[in-house]
Amino acid sequence: MSNRLRPAAAAFTAVLLAGAAQAEPAGRTFTLEVTPQTVAWGNYDAAATPVLTIHSGDTVVVHTLLTNNPAGLERNGVPPEQVEASLRDVYANVPASARGPGGHILTGPIAIEGAEPGDTLEIRILKIDLAIPYAYNGFRFGAGILTDDFPYARTKIIPLDRQRKVANFAPGVTIPLHPFFGSMGVEPPPAFGRYDSTPPTVIGGNMDNKELVAGTTLYLPVFNRGALFEVGDGHAGQGNGEVDVTAMETSLVGTLQFVLHKGEKLAYPRAETPTHYIAMGFDDDLSVAAHKAVREMVDFLVAQKGLSRDDAYMLVSVAGDADITEVVDRNKGVHVMMPKTIFSK
Repeated sequence: MSNRLRPAAAAFTAVLLAGAAQAEPAGRTFTLEVTPQTVAWGNYDAAATPVLTIHSGDTVVVHTLLTNNPAGLERNGVPPEQVEASLRDVYANVPASARGPGGHILTGPIAIEGAEPGDTLEIRILKIDLAIPYAYNGFRFGAGILTDDFPYARTKIIPLDRQRKVANFAPGVTIPLHPFFGSMGVEPPPAFGRYDSTPPTVIGGNMDNKELVAGTTLYLPVFNRGALFEVGDGHAGQGNGEVDVTAMETSLVGTLQFVLHKGEKLAYPRAETPTHYIAMGFDDDLSVAAHKAVREMVDFLVAQKGLSRDDAYMLVSVAGDADITEVVDRNKGVHVMMPKTIFSK
């Protein structure tokens, strides 16, 4: 075992989006550090070699890096001693041939023993910690939604106050911290090839869903043996839409437990918070993304809550919230939030 891995001590069924609290035998806990050998730079690829193999029920404390280069951080005001050594190492030692086509530095892939196409992978987000005391936000011409209004580039370093759990955005402006991973996904079907880490799709990936904080659970369909999970694009917080193309980008450490559901096929990523069920949709056309998200929630309500399709559709309209996840990753995102409190069981 490498010294970077430190071990410590049927169709979509009722277990999904209602089973995050189900008992699962306690497994082992691993720590996965960031090194040039444990990152996937800008891609999800079924041909990737796992950097760690675990079993269902195991937990991984996984370290991730923000997506910015050391020189750029220093140029924008980060003291050299606050630039992570692991970030310098990755930029210096990951060859150009292993990078792209996207820009995110993702940690993984993590293989789950026994996972096969047609299964579902449950990821319990137990804890998310800040790794560094700052984040950045940046825009550039050609990205974001107001490119004509801002035909130049700017990066802003945002100090993070871990004790008060706020970001000091500007004098008199503080933002509560809600750290989450912008990108969590499994490797795609082999026919996708080396898939760009930018547009989210059926694998999850760069969903940029700010609801996926500690205490929530993500469900992803499995397309390859081992599932092959990657995570990164840490955010200290974000607004729905992520309109200038970045959030409060930072490095995070996540404590994630993985639970494999054999033979429980999931068509699209879904999630559950302590208060809501979440269905998602992604497409280059925002309207199509909304159609997908609503349809996914309708399907869930029929399968899980026993509603007719007519009633499920009506319930989404009268009680669900169709929120814009992001509008800047080529594939736009919509997620439907359904409150749990309206159900008696």
